[in-house]
Amino acid sequence: MASSKTIKSSSLSPQGVTWLGMFANGGLSVAKILAGILFYSQTILADGLHSISDLITDLVVLAGLKVSERPADEDHRYGHRRVSTLVAMFVGAALVIAASWIVFKAIISLHEPAQSVRGMVPFWVAVASVPVKEFLFQVTRYVGRRTSNVALLANAWHHRTDAFTSIAAAVGLAGVAFGGADWCFLDPLTAIVLAAFLLVVAVKIIAMSSSELIDRCPDAETMAGITDAVSRTPGVLSYHAVRARKTGGKVCMDIHIQVDPNQTVKQGHDIATAVRENVMAAESDVVEAIVHIEPPRDVSE
Repeated sequence: MASSKTIKSSSLSPQGVTWLGMFANGGLSVAKILAGILFYSQTILADGLHSISDLITDLVVLAGLKVSERPADEDHRYGHRRVSTLVAMFVGAALVIAASWIVFKAIISLHEPAQSVRGMVPFWVAVASVPVKEFLFQVTRYVGRRTSNVALLANAWHHRTDAFTSIAAAVGLAGVAFGGADWCFLDPLTAIVLAAFLLVVAVKIIAMSSSELIDRCPDAETMAGITDAVSRTPGVLSYHAVRARKTGGKVCMDIHIQVDPNQTVKQGHDIATAVRENVMAAESDVVEAIVHIEPPRDVSE
């Protein structure tokens, strides 16, 4: 495991650490898939497909980083963040298809004559991938925390899930290698377990993306942080009509605040600006905050 000092000295950018993950995941995917095909191991093949899911996730994160920085244009007045949401849904669907194929092949293998995994290469490939994925988890999480980038933090945990599946694959392959022909069923059985894990990841990705497309609000903790930042802003008498939605992993929101009606337009505008700045400082996920100014009303809306 890399130390935090080593990670800190690298000074990787969000794009840089994601490219690092892509190269590592690409190499691991090729090694695992070849080992699965050449040495007849469905377990390491399933693990290789999961490494591809990490590779695809890296691509999504890179696209998200690039798209999120692109300004609004004539055809996309709200920006382009939803592109990454659509890509994430595609990734989830691809994972469902891959996991279903693994389960189908493994079930067929369980009903066919036992075919032992050839050699120890698949086992050693699975074992070797664990420290690589743990390093990627540590360095990606560090950069994600340093830059307050939730997409990188999520990607870091995706790296760690691949490490967990590699451990499971190694356990299954060890049983096959040391148990002999009577334990050959462990290979397709472990493949089914890993495919089930893939399905869980896929469903979570699809559910998260779907919730963004229907404008689901952020979690309660984020909303509490937003309202707390608003209430602490000098000049805000009260607020209402707080609306927020997730888009591309970030938060866009608008709010109505009530200020002293005897203040000038400029003073009211300054308070609105302070509200926006305080909210974005308190909640790093908020990338857009529209503040409407109103005089106090006797009857609340």
